[in-house]
Amino acid sequence: MIIQKQYKFYAAHRNEELQDKCHNLHGHRYGLVCHFEVERTGALTTLFGDFDAKIEPHLKEHYDHGMLINRTDPLYETLQDHERRTGERFRFKVFDAPTTVENLAFMLFSEITEMGFRLAHLEVRETDSSVITYSREDWIADNRDASRLTGQQSAGATE
Repeated sequence: MIIQKQYKFYAAHRNEELQDKCHNLHGHRYGLVCHFEVERTGALTTLFGDFDAKIEPHLKEHYDHGMLINRTDPLYETLQDHERRTGERFRFKVFDAPTTVENLAFMLFSEITEMGFRLAHLEVRETDSSVITYSREDWIADNRDASRLTGQQSAGATE
């Protein structure tokens, strides 16, 4: 059986590897639709609140109104230096790869799986017209071939 839950968060990012508008720092209202695989053990499977109790606080703490940034992006070092000099603190969600929506989907799939949930797939909406569906098979392939996350292969959607 599949249970679907939707979440949203706001975050800034840029793709420093591109030479188009997405190279600039900008933000999105991300939409996340999780499709959980659950087994019925009686009259019910999993309470909707069980998902919310773990996922909503995680998104608020690590993603919402933060900045998704690649560890190797020169801007990251600049912002860290600014923090050291001024004492100001930013909320960073640090990636080991470009902050593409594909890599965001991989990260979210991994984190939600680590919470003990089994995802069939998830959808990440970056804009009103741009959505990717990321499956368990995609996640397994990305875990098997880490170079897929770094953009060393040809890329599809890249913002």
